[in-house]
Amino acid sequence: MESHSEFLRRATLDEALAAALRRDYRQADLSAADRAMLDFAVRLTTQPTRMTADDVGRLRAAGFDDRAVLQITLIAAWFNYINRVADALGVGKS
Repeated sequence: MESHSEFLRRATLDEALAAALRRDYRQADLSAADRAMLDFAVRLTTQPTRMTADDVGRLRAAGFDDRAVLQITLIAAWFNYINRVADALGVGKS
């Protein structure tokens, strides 16, 4: 998570946003769409077998179209994948 927030800080140059997301995205000053996107990504990360059409429906209700839903899903899934590869290989561990 630390590396992701550092990437966000560098990409956006918004230290306050990166810090707020690092603490707890649910308490950060985000748009409804950004919060829905992060809720979806967290659920996909922590409860992937419990994902339902309602999860996608919440993204659609927040204004995301089919392409955006696919992009959100692919990016979240890729980060989950690459983190697991890094964990398995001990990347970043002494």
